[in-house]
Amino acid sequence: MNPAPAPFRILPGAGTSPVILHVPHSSRVIPESVRGGILLDDRELERELDHITDSHTADIAAAASAAAAVTPWRFVNGLSRLVVDPERFPDEREEMLAVGMGAVYTRTTHRERLRADGFDGRPLVDRYFHPYADAMARAVGDRLETVGRAVIIDVHSYPSEPLPYELHGAGPRPPICLGTDPFHTPPGLLAAAEKAFAGFGGTGLDSPFTGTYVPLDHYGRDRRVGALMIEIRRDVYMSEPGGPAGSGLVTLAAALAELVDDVSP
Repeated sequence: MNPAPAPFRILPGAGTSPVILHVPHSSRVIPESVRGGILLDDRELERELDHITDSHTADIAAAASAAAAVTPWRFVNGLSRLVVDPERFPDEREEMLAVGMGAVYTRTTHRERLRADGFDGRPLVDRYFHPYADAMARAVGDRLETVGRAVIIDVHSYPSEPLPYELHGAGPRPPICLGTDPFHTPPGLLAAAEKAFAGFGGTGLDSPFTGTYVPLDHYGRDRRVGALMIEIRRDVYMSEPGGPAGSGLVTLAAALAELVDDVSP
């Protein structure tokens, strides 16, 4: 019998580093117990994973960590976002509920049925979402206690062409989209990211995706927690929709390492 996959991994960085590289959507792993509640056949599921997974972002974060002068901490989701999406609000605050993509998805990227109508996602939220959120809150709290601040850098990717589920897909799709939060993204962090990623053909703000991840325990409450989302357009570094990475991965990792070092002192 295969062991249950680890729901997430926390990879320690330097004791003096405030930076946590958060990689929530890089995995394609779905436990067998969760697979049974998904309506897609195996071929359809693989195609959906091609579209919804932020492929190779864990590799980008790992390479950046190895290259940084001050090693950041890494918090990496070990399960697919089709299990639960740890970056969604688990309640009615989540705007993606409008397309069946709250914390537990019931629709696919093409707005087709992923789970049965009336599916009760609460057991998945209890089993996977809350432990993940609690662990991330503890990781942030540890950085606050140890170095007095925390900087969450969310590492994502997005397709070069909009998918039907996107609520804001009509806007610009720059090579690097920087997602910000008015409370948790200070100007210095944003400026450092714009500088680090200047060589990829342009950066943009909050389009096609906006916001950034902060644990709810700290969200809107503690300005010592800085946060920024890095959304990399997939054609910059990989074959779409779910193909191999190319040479862009190395240069992106170098840029991310530069950002890490710039905000670490």
